[in-house]
Amino acid sequence: MKQLITLISGFLLLYLTSCSDISQWRGPDRNGIYNEKNLLKKWPEGGPALILKIEGIGRGLSQPLVYKNVIYVTGVKYDTMDVLSAFDMKGNLLWDKAYSRADKGTYKDSRGTPTIEKNRIYLIGGTGDLVCLSAKNGEIIWSRNPHLEFKGKIMHWGIVESVLLTDDDALYVTGGEETTVVAFNKASGDLHWKSKSLGGSKPYASSSVINWNGLKIALIQTSDDLMGLDAGNGDILWSYNTLQYHHGRGPGEAANTPLYHNGDIFVTYGNNQPGMLFSLAEDGKSVSLKWSNDVLDTHHGGLVLIDGNIYGSNTENNSMGKWVSVDWDTGKTNWELEWFCKGSIIAADGLLYLYEERRGNLALVNPDTEDLDIISSFQVTAGEGPHWAHPSIYNGMLLIRHGSVLLVYDIRAQNT
Repeated sequence: MKQLITLISGFLLLYLTSCSDISQWRGPDRNGIYNEKNLLKKWPEGGPALILKIEGIGRGLSQPLVYKNVIYVTGVKYDTMDVLSAFDMKGNLLWDKAYSRADKGTYKDSRGTPTIEKNRIYLIGGTGDLVCLSAKNGEIIWSRNPHLEFKGKIMHWGIVESVLLTDDDALYVTGGEETTVVAFNKASGDLHWKSKSLGGSKPYASSSVINWNGLKIALIQTSDDLMGLDAGNGDILWSYNTLQYHHGRGPGEAANTPLYHNGDIFVTYGNNQPGMLFSLAEDGKSVSLKWSNDVLDTHHGGLVLIDGNIYGSNTENNSMGKWVSVDWDTGKTNWELEWFCKGSIIAADGLLYLYEERRGNLALVNPDTEDLDIISSFQVTAGEGPHWAHPSIYNGMLLIRHGSVLLVYDIRAQNT
């Protein structure tokens, strides 16, 4: 009987996974964890098998995604345009579509990662356009520019955001004095609500949504605050000024999506600003600071939570940093160790994937509270520029984007 229950549970999990109809920034829950099984527990010397290499995808730092066996990736093409390209699993270009002018500032590369749901793609371009496109052919269904419409305020490095979807809406963080967040109907693009403004600039971080005691709360950051909004109507339930802990000059530089677990929210900003864990009140209308940690100040590489411990990299300066593990409950630093340079991190099938940003070294790591336990590693040499694009995993494939080159590796266990 026990074996039958286990078998039924396995089929149910497979069914639920196959029915998932969203592909987005840092995985299905935006927490860097990919719901994949039967992956390699050790890589061959030189890394897993490279099964696909696509060149000429355009200049970009955004994350590549797979949706219904089609690869989607943004990049700057035609000199000044943000372009979304769709490729089949053999690397053939199905279509590409220019959807926005690219950013004109220091970093002119595409940084907007698509959010794909029910055959619709939601994207934010370098000059603030919010666009909904067909996943089948790239046709633009609707388009707006909330940055211009609502007098948004941005920081020095420009607009960087992956669209957050709720049941009915696509959310966009404007910053500025008129509103902080606006929500548009996913189907029509019509304005549904706009929140009050708490001031501050638009961050570099993408938002997330959580469920807490019957409330759907959108976790929003600005240069000044962390806040929780009622995802249904935009009411600001609570806010917490995080700028007070910023030790550098100028505004805070939120660039990481918050981590959430069991009523607690972790945020980190880099640049010597401490990582902080907040606890939600039972009614979801306030938060309290539970602990802060001065070691884990992640730049823009994201974090993951595995078995009660946070893993990520910290910031010594804009181009250097170490790797860190911190206990979720207490804020105690488990370890801080050097491995090439800081970078991005994701997880799947119980293991960590570290991608350091300076030289492109990629490591398969066993989560361990005592040491940085590297199982295998290899170096990504194709492409150009910093290795800032976060990796992603889909259907046993590891996708690595480096500049204008996309690499796909087979990381399925051999017995599957």
